[in-house]
Amino acid sequence: MTGMMDALVKARPGLGLDLMRVPVPQPGYGEVLIRIKKTAICGTDLHIYNWDNWSQKNIVPALIIGHEYVGEIAELGEGVKGLSIGRRVSGEGHIICGHCRNCRGGNGQWCAHTKGVGVNRDGAFAQYMCLPATNVVPISEDLPEDVVSFFDAYGNATHTALQFDVIGEDVLVTGAGPIGIMAAAICKKNGARTVIITDVNEYRLQLARKMGLLTINVATDDLTDVMKNSHMVEGFDVALEMSGSDSALNQAITHMRNGGKIALLGIFSREASIDWNTIIFKGLTVQGVYGRKMYETWYKMIAMIEGGLDLTPVITHRFNYKDYEKGFAAMNSGKSGKVILDWEV
Repeated sequence: MTGMMDALVKARPGLGLDLMRVPVPQPGYGEVLIRIKKTAICGTDLHIYNWDNWSQKNIVPALIIGHEYVGEIAELGEGVKGLSIGRRVSGEGHIICGHCRNCRGGNGQWCAHTKGVGVNRDGAFAQYMCLPATNVVPISEDLPEDVVSFFDAYGNATHTALQFDVIGEDVLVTGAGPIGIMAAAICKKNGARTVIITDVNEYRLQLARKMGLLTINVATDDLTDVMKNSHMVEGFDVALEMSGSDSALNQAITHMRNGGKIALLGIFSREASIDWNTIIFKGLTVQGVYGRKMYETWYKMIAMIEGGLDLTPVITHRFNYKDYEKGFAAMNSGKSGKVILDWEV
């Protein structure tokens, strides 16, 4: 396929993005061309839009950003097998080397040579995108399109929530952003006795309540009192730190039972001060989490949606891609869940 397409491009250093006409990419050997139908704005995209310190160190303009999407295969590159034109798909956003110890050992999520879609190579905020066929994930037509558009973020939530056994356990989730809310809902669906999610953003806590979750605004409420009312005598069994706040992490450490387990997904914007002595004396397990398992997490994600997990309340805004500025303004306001951009004209 040849011609031109619309794309959101980080064309130069500084605030914002440009909606530009650029050539439609051509799939190389082992690649597919995906026609993008809908995308979702991720926190990473917001970092790039705002051109913060992380972006200045990691992003090289000009770059088409975006890595949360749903679309359909428009063209197959040479050598691609098992896929067909018109197939509904999403895709794993981490392109791994395939040769390092972790890749060969089945732990591609830890590949030290990972290239990120929309970060290290052109991404999905465009009418078309090329992706290695090995990264393509076929998606049933029965799954809601808007939800599939943020499967990448849902995958982060799933990978974090399933780090430890939560059946019959008391779980604390710190950070009520969309990924934290999804992770809490996953723990609840997978048999946790109690799931409490904390934040200081009342808008996002209200969004969590719409998902049927027990919420605590730690700026005004006492977590200890809620724990007592929930029959937690010794503390939480499992904690998921999703906020990137050292105060939230230390709160979790303080309220863990001895032998508890903590999974860390939130990215800290500065060096965090952690109470390591409490971790030692309590015998806590602390596990860093990045991305998703390739591709076991995707199977579990799909199965939970098919099994009735409803993530639609997490969606708060929908815009045409030409109104992308409104979408990023909603994200920057702190009063949003998942923001969807529609790429179909």
